[in-house]
Amino acid sequence: MGINNERGSWGERKAEEYLIRKGFAVLEKNYRYKHSEIDLIVTVSDMLIFVEVKTRSGTAFGMPEEFVNAGKAGLVKKAAEYYIYDKDWQQDVRFDIVSVLVLPDGQTEIYHIEDAFC
Repeated sequence: MGINNERGSWGERKAEEYLIRKGFAVLEKNYRYKHSEIDLIVTVSDMLIFVEVKTRSGTAFGMPEEFVNAGKAGLVKKAAEYYIYDKDWQQDVRFDIVSVLVLPDGQTEIYHIEDAFC
């Protein structure tokens, strides 16, 4: 596994831990549908939330959340549509981004963006 994949997996674990501490229940991790993947699928208060996690070790090229472009959002939405249909989900849904930034001193900064795209 490459360094970027390892960092991404590490960031997904950090995001999961963060969401659990905030009261979210994790339903799925790395959910795949065709060529799409959703990093985390969680619930809170009868809301189904599809979470894209972005991890970076610096901001030279921008903040982690800036790397979720329209193409990536489209893939997440396509997988989400299938998941909603497959599970017959009848309640509200939203799409969030959890940005995980590793600071130069090794500390981690997590930024949760609710309703990041629709």
